[in-house]
Amino acid sequence: MNSLVLILISIVCFLIAYVTYGAWLAKQWGVDDTRKTPAHTKGDGVDYVPAKAPVLLGHHFASIAGAGPISGPIAAAIFGWVPVLLWIIVGSIFFGGVQDYGSLFASVRHDGKSIGEVIEINMGKTGKKLFGAFAWLTLLLVIAAFTNIVANTFVSVPEAAMASVLFIILAIGFGFGVHRRGVSLGIGSVIGVILLFICIALGNMFPLVLSRNVWITILLGYIFIASVTPVWILLQPRDYLNSFLLYAMMAGAVLGLLIARPAIQLAPVTSFNVGGQWLFPMLFVTVACGAISGFHSLVGSGTTTKQLDKESDAKLIGYGSMLIEGVLATVAIITAAYVGADKLTALLADGGPVNVFSDGIGTFMTSFGIPFTVGKSFVALAVSAFALTSLDTGTRLGRFILQEFVSEGGKTSNHPFANMYVATALTVVLGGALAVTSWSRIWPVFGSANQLLAALALMAVAVWLKKTGKNHKMFVIPTVFMFAVTLLALVFLIQSNLAAGNWILVLFPVLLFILAIILAYQGYKILTSVEVEESTKA
Repeated sequence: MNSLVLILISIVCFLIAYVTYGAWLAKQWGVDDTRKTPAHTKGDGVDYVPAKAPVLLGHHFASIAGAGPISGPIAAAIFGWVPVLLWIIVGSIFFGGVQDYGSLFASVRHDGKSIGEVIEINMGKTGKKLFGAFAWLTLLLVIAAFTNIVANTFVSVPEAAMASVLFIILAIGFGFGVHRRGVSLGIGSVIGVILLFICIALGNMFPLVLSRNVWITILLGYIFIASVTPVWILLQPRDYLNSFLLYAMMAGAVLGLLIARPAIQLAPVTSFNVGGQWLFPMLFVTVACGAISGFHSLVGSGTTTKQLDKESDAKLIGYGSMLIEGVLATVAIITAAYVGADKLTALLADGGPVNVFSDGIGTFMTSFGIPFTVGKSFVALAVSAFALTSLDTGTRLGRFILQEFVSEGGKTSNHPFANMYVATALTVVLGGALAVTSWSRIWPVFGSANQLLAALALMAVAVWLKKTGKNHKMFVIPTVFMFAVTLLALVFLIQSNLAAGNWILVLFPVLLFILAIILAYQGYKILTSVEVEESTKA
């Protein structure tokens, strides 16, 4: 099998889905540009700031992508490339894309409120509290997993570390120029992209070598600061410029595949049980963000909804971003599949999934004249940039959730956790404490929690649509499937971590399992009661 065929199949499927299924969803839900979005009705210059669609697409995609669609598919390659690719395509179109689009749209129609508050309105205060606790625990795992990934990447590729530091400075300057000095987005983009590649060149010239623990400390300090500053200073401009990194990386990968056309060496399917891991359910929670991710619903309803300029932009930003992420995940599985099992094992041992991905794309880029070391460091920078975005977005969302948890009806609370600095600090400290655990131990728990969060978000949007008389049938199968997969995966993880004596990674799955069961039962009761009411009226 030629790898070029795989990427073309993926792209064609996603384009067809965006034009057809995406448009059908918009029609079913009643997307309406005559309604003002929260970015306009609640504009405050800090969190509620209208953004043009290309800018917000860059922010949203960079926030949801992180290293997830790269690490997940590569880690799942132990089951063979066929099941991974099938789940990426089917999951992105009918599961992840629907969840992302639906949660963003539901938030917009609820005045920019988070999924937790959407649950409160449609399922009651208890539902909101339980979901808030679940989401916050999941975000601690997000912080732990991505801090680990970024720190390891900076240690193994110090050139990317220096470029990342320079990139942050560049993003602040870009934000100040566009939002405070009136520089046009077009001119600013051209200058920003040129300076971005200068940052990459300087990173290769002056690599920044620090230890893993030092990087973890620096990263935790960075995400605290980044998560309490206005979005226009760093979040929007950095994520917008990040999108150019991604587009360049993906263009380089596709062009390299077009020229080199490497053959797939990895077995299409290996075994249903690999090293004690069962394909069902572990494939689905391991691929994680490459097909569906509950974290996306928090981003969409937490930061993106506050920047959406008009409702029709939600299709591009919500549904479209997930499909782009599916393309990225397809490229990721190709970088694992073209090298074969032996080299894949060696690359994973040397630096994890990011090393596999960077090595693969760097190799593809040599086909059109890019030196391997330059290409590999560029890809490592791009991946770490996305992971950094997920980190500070996740921390900001953790702050929002804690503040909502102690507030009633959106009113200001005197509780210490209502203070943005206290809520942020608690999230950073606890997430950082988990970050010292190895990536390989955190990822399965993160994947399971993340996918279960997706099931809860799907259920929440379905309840809202049902109550408002809109079509919610597209949520039924994804919700049931994700609950079945993730609850079973949590049981397996509890057993394995219990046997290994990893007590903290036993506690997390147990708490998540209990919270999810309670929320699922509440959602089921509401959905069935609404059906009874409607049938009675009929």
